[in-house]
Amino acid sequence: MEPNDDRATLLNSPSAHPPRAPGLDNQTLPLFSAKHAREDFPALNQEVNGQPLTYLDSGATALKPQCVIDAVSGVYGRDCANVHRGVHTLSQRATAAYEGTRDKVQGFLGASAREEILFTRGTTEGVNLVASSYGQHALGEGDEVLITALEHHSNIVPWQLACERAGAKLVVAPITDSGEVLLEDFCAKLTERTKVAAFAHVSNALGTVLPVEEMTHAAHDAGAVVLIDGAQGAPHLHVDVEELGCDFYAFSAHKLYAPTGVGVLYGRRALLEAMPPYQGGGDMIDRVTFERTTYNDLPYKFEAGTPNIAGVIGLGAALDYLQRLGPLGIEAHERAVLEYASDALGDIRGLRVVGDAPSKVAVISFVMEGAHPNDIGEILDQHGVAIRTGHHCAQPVMDRFSVPATARMSLGLYNTREDIDALLRGLHAVKKLFS
Repeated sequence: MEPNDDRATLLNSPSAHPPRAPGLDNQTLPLFSAKHAREDFPALNQEVNGQPLTYLDSGATALKPQCVIDAVSGVYGRDCANVHRGVHTLSQRATAAYEGTRDKVQGFLGASAREEILFTRGTTEGVNLVASSYGQHALGEGDEVLITALEHHSNIVPWQLACERAGAKLVVAPITDSGEVLLEDFCAKLTERTKVAAFAHVSNALGTVLPVEEMTHAAHDAGAVVLIDGAQGAPHLHVDVEELGCDFYAFSAHKLYAPTGVGVLYGRRALLEAMPPYQGGGDMIDRVTFERTTYNDLPYKFEAGTPNIAGVIGLGAALDYLQRLGPLGIEAHERAVLEYASDALGDIRGLRVVGDAPSKVAVISFVMEGAHPNDIGEILDQHGVAIRTGHHCAQPVMDRFSVPATARMSLGLYNTREDIDALLRGLHAVKKLFS
């Protein structure tokens, strides 16, 4: 295979598109150049252990473009003030930028109202908010919460806690040997007792894309409310919550080229209105007396305390950046690089890909004969290649495939075939050492 050229991957050629590409059609796509986009990420302009950095760990956290760094710096350097509470100029500017991000997120997710967009600390807090607040009045003795065996711990533990509080039962839809959740297996677990169905858009451990729209419709037909963990979906796929039909959708900013410590929870307005507050204090109040407190309107009812103002504004800058680059072009580019990597890794004797679902994005997990994943990661680091090793906060997935851990490469918009070639050189060094 030839290295990638400076125009990314000849996006309009048939070979650039795997058979199934959710969110894409056969239209002519915007031209996207990963080589040019790489210039926007200062972290890539460095050497690690004497080698140019090859960053293949965006599934853990994505690198930040200069425009996001500048946006965060600008908050602290120019508009360092609290939001919603001040009449002075700095506070007004900070508030306008902060609330402007809410409007951008509304458009990014296709939500019907800005009041349905809540800022959190990340996907984990978004899931916990729903499990705690919605679960408080929706779950009772004998009820069921349905998840899948692909879930991140953050979409398992909060529901375990909610079920323990309510006397409900956690039910798990199985995954296949290829790492898929089959719709018929999911539907077989739905009963009249299912009150909540919570599942990932994309598996963080395997990269599997779940049939979330069909799963949502099936759960609704059974009378359940649906939460989608979009931590790995939002950075790589087109998301329209109205088209998906979900009731809640959570994602993290730091996987979307924005700062850490910020997330988004979309919630259907009627549900949010009926839910009790998750935390108390700050902007979530309307009127406080020692006898009684009344709560603020949406979305502020769920945003207690001083938020991560700079982080939210940085998220707004990241969304602007992605829009300028062209989401469809990015999506096609990432799929082409993933296809290249899948073919190349498949040619390495002794390497086994864990999870080979036909519909995947951005992630390949693998193990190698004779080498522990941590050893693989350390040797690759000596070659300047950054990947993730371990159980990826998905221990049930590891148990399903009878491995303690995997090595995981994950892609961002800045990755090219040259990055995969660097990975391959490092893996041949691993193989040579452990053969």
